[in-house]
Amino acid sequence: MRHGEVHNPDRVLYGRLPGFHLSDDGRGMARAAAEHLKAQGRPVRSLVSSPLERARESAAPIAELFGLTPVIDARVLEPTNVFEGKRMRSALRNPLNWWHLRTPALPSWGEAYLEVVERMQAAMLDAWNRTPSGDAVIVSHQLPIWITHLSVAGLPLRHDPRRRRCDLSSVTSFELEGDVWREVEYAEPAATAGAVDVGAV
Repeated sequence: MRHGEVHNPDRVLYGRLPGFHLSDDGRGMARAAAEHLKAQGRPVRSLVSSPLERARESAAPIAELFGLTPVIDARVLEPTNVFEGKRMRSALRNPLNWWHLRTPALPSWGEAYLEVVERMQAAMLDAWNRTPSGDAVIVSHQLPIWITHLSVAGLPLRHDPRRRRCDLSSVTSFELEGDVWREVEYAEPAATAGAVDVGAV
């Protein structure tokens, strides 16, 4: 599950920066996602969260509804990014920043996509193995979830960030068959019209 809307009045790329909490609407989105899981009758037996504030706050309604204590796992947090704390439109107008865009397939502005996939899938496998019956929920971030989707689907990891299918408080579901992950469902249970969603890496 992706976290809800973040209070980000300056509309910066917040990445791994501390102090970025859910907005009031973001808390409602997280609650809607948790209630969606409950209404579906999902047997949620374990809960993992990125250590970042917005993820832990988004995990809280799930912990409440299912009586779980989240496991904090740094492997599911945002990737590094040299543009953290900057407004992207302004940063991209500065020629000094263009060097960071030289290899978009890697990408050259932050953690390699392949490294993100490897750590996400390692965390997913650990959560799967810790949950002998029922579902494990991992609360993460847009890029790690989307890049995992691309990898599982056998698609190139290079992509246009504006075209990610990973809305605020969305739920992307995977299952393990043998040693192969496959995606089984995508849901957008929260109302996100008018949401500010500009801080994702």
